[in-house]
Amino acid sequence: MSLISVNNLEKTYNEGETETKALCGVSFNVPEGEFVAVMGPSGSGKSTLLHILGFLDRQTKGSYLFDGKELSEYTDNEVAKVRNEKMGFIFQSFNLLARTSVLENVKLPLLYSTTPQSKWNGLAKKAIEQVGLSHRVNHLTSQLSGGEKQRVAIARALINEPKIIFADEPTGNLDSKSGSDVMEIIEKLNNQGHTIILITHETYTAQYAQRIITLRDGKIETDENVKNRRKGKDDFLK
Repeated sequence: MSLISVNNLEKTYNEGETETKALCGVSFNVPEGEFVAVMGPSGSGKSTLLHILGFLDRQTKGSYLFDGKELSEYTDNEVAKVRNEKMGFIFQSFNLLARTSVLENVKLPLLYSTTPQSKWNGLAKKAIEQVGLSHRVNHLTSQLSGGEKQRVAIARALINEPKIIFADEPTGNLDSKSGSDVMEIIEKLNNQGHTIILITHETYTAQYAQRIITLRDGKIETDENVKNRRKGKDDFLK
């Protein structure tokens, strides 16, 4: 069964008498465990699609099933529960608390979970270890490099063992070496079974995915399998 099933999705924004169509009849499925990159120029609908898939917004028309259930059937409490327990988010700007330790940043999603507080430190340290930052666990995030900050954000996204991770331009603020390190971690998470949806405008970043969906003017222009065509690390760093 597909984890995500999108059928004829449309999103229209109305500002006064102005109507803007951000998505125009988008349809695709994402099976559990797949790594999908969504590409397209500015204004193509990437961010709008991410917001709907991540339960941050709702479509105007069409159907979006997550884990077999239509988005419109989720109550507000269920939406919050799914976002906290089944979805992880990685953003270009990291969204970390600057004067707070790596450990405390990673624990943040647990504040809204049913996980006993006695387990929080252990779960956070496990997630931090997964991204190779155990030696930084008590450092303030303001003391970290950009690449390290993004790894903290990945650890935070992992803390509740989500079914899917949404990565929104995760290398956008990083140099090529740090970007490569981050993408290799994301690829490793996919190999461990996490479903990944990557929003990117960078071709070399998208090559880590198994499949690339390209949007243009709110429509799917191409949807292709690329799992056997990923560039190697040496190409990435050129």
